[in-house]
Amino acid sequence: MNSLPALPALAALQDDRVIAVVRAPRIPDAPALCAALAAGGIHWTEFTYTTPEVTKHLRRAAQSGWRVGVGTVLTAEQAERGAAVGASFLVTPGCRPEVAEAARAAGVPVVLGALTPTEVAEAVDLGAAAVKIFPARAFGPGYFKDLRGPYPGVPLVASGGVNAGNAADFLGQGALAVCAGTDVVPPDAVAAGDWAEITRRARAFTAACGVGTPR
Repeated sequence: MNSLPALPALAALQDDRVIAVVRAPRIPDAPALCAALAAGGIHWTEFTYTTPEVTKHLRRAAQSGWRVGVGTVLTAEQAERGAAVGASFLVTPGCRPEVAEAARAAGVPVVLGALTPTEVAEAVDLGAAAVKIFPARAFGPGYFKDLRGPYPGVPLVASGGVNAGNAADFLGQGALAVCAGTDVVPPDAVAAGDWAEITRRARAFTAACGVGTPR
């Protein structure tokens, strides 16, 4: 099994430790959404291919200087489109060799999804910059401590079922970072452009897990 590369593009995640994952039927202003999250201490935003016109939102946010990536990447073509409009990282729900290859060709780090120890090893061999354990709720925070035994050098990201009440536990048990979903970015609040509510939720989430500062 190959050693996981320490990629500068993801180095800041060691300090920030939270990625906001946005799934919404409508995003009225992607840069404003990123600004609202940053005001609450979350500086990584993942848009997803389940959102209509996601590449438009990615482009606008990236051009405004925000650190944004694209998730639910299932094909090489999606990976290439995301990279072309400024995604600084790609995320998959499971091990996707063709996405890993496209990400490598584009020079964009990829966070590959996995659940079992075998899948973690596969993600590492495919060149993942980090491995997303999804759904993290399936085994809970203690599972990350278990995985750290055979994979002490693999950056693990907890996704699926993470909220303000358990995020600190996932981080404390060995997750490099956690993904904040509807607990921070409810689809209705995003679609309504309620940026004050998004900031409030982001601030509550980061305070609960003891990370994140506005900047």
